[in-house]
Amino acid sequence: MPIYEFRCPACDERFELRRPMRDVDAPAACPSGHGDAVRLLPVFAAIGSADAPATACSAGAACCGGACGSA
Repeated sequence: MPIYEFRCPACDERFELRRPMRDVDAPAACPSGHGDAVRLLPVFAAIGSADAPATACSAGAACCGGACGSA
C-alpha cells in the first residue's frame, strides 16, 4: 500500500498515511483531529552538473544505443 503525505491547514501539521490507491482522494483527518487535511503532491528532483563525469558514450567507448542521451 502506498504512503501519502498530507498537510492540515488548521494546524499546519504534516503527516503520512498508508492507504490503498482507491482511497487516495478520501478525506483525511490529521493526528490532532482536524478533518480537512489536503494531500501533498510528491516532489522529485533531478540534480546534474556540467562538471559531471563523462559517460561511456561520450568518452568514446561502445555506445549503449542512445539510452544515455548521448548521440
